Amino acid sequence: MLIAQISDLHVAPDTSFMRRFVDANALLERAVEYCNTMTPRPDVVVATGDLTDHGTADEYGMLAEILGALAVPLVLIPGNHDEPAVMRSVLGVPAAVTGPTFDHTVEDFPVRLVAIDSTVPGRHDGEIDAAQLAWLDACLAEQPDRPTFCFTHHPPFATGIWWMDCIGLTGADALGAVIGRHPQVRLLAAGHVHRPVTTVWAGTLAVTAPSTCHQTAVALHDDCPPRITTEPPMLALHQWTGDGFVSHATVFDKEGPDLNIAELVADWPTAKAGILARGPMPKGSGPVG
Repeated sequence: MLIAQISDLHVAPDTSFMRRFVDANALLERAVEYCNTMTPRPDVVVATGDLTDHGTADEYGMLAEILGALAVPLVLIPGNHDEPAVMRSVLGVPAAVTGPTFDHTVEDFPVRLVAIDSTVPGRHDGEIDAAQLAWLDACLAEQPDRPTFCFTHHPPFATGIWWMDCIGLTGADALGAVIGRHPQVRLLAAGHVHRPVTTVWAGTLAVTAPSTCHQTAVALHDDCPPRITTEPPMLALHQWTGDGFVSHATVFDKEGPDLNIAELVADWPTAKAGILARGPMPKGSGPVG
């Protein structure tokens, strides 16, 4: 199973600051095209918040138009730049969402998807409250043997980027206690940070996805100014192998074609057979790694 994670889309009108810095809408269109045309195609796309820049009805209308071109199922959760009430009114909610938050499960795939809404009205930092934690604990207890992918907006771990960590997640320790009781959770994925970050947290793999529009500059001490950069837009790919997840961050908007190194090998079929055999590979076999 292949999950594509897009995050921090920041869809906005032409007049916004965001669109003067980078065309977030056009880049999201390119991300959709990438997901639709890649091989293998993702089984599902998960969007982990900051879907829009200001949470207006017009922005959600733009978002719906762009994401409507996706050829695979889509799961959405809000982020701190979103307005969940407006999001509900424009986009609706999945049938599995029964409460005031976007917490819900998706049961349609070999891996169970569990969405955890970390947004707090009127605040940029996030929180997962006691009621949500009780729901999550009960939810995970229902299917203890099924591999599970949890996702939220605010990462529950410190990334080292000080100004993002300062608007991080309240209740992370309590969330970790719940996740730690349920070893079938094989990956927790978040957004918010606009960078790919990986750690082991609460006994499982935890990652943040890069942004489809702009990245956050690395700032690993508090004398670094908070900066956003024009590093390439990216999305994350999480492949379930049957034993665990393997995650990639991939650039989807780049200049120039790829180089097919098979064309540089005189006898590619023989070289490929040797690679697939996973045996010793003589250096004279060509540019294979």
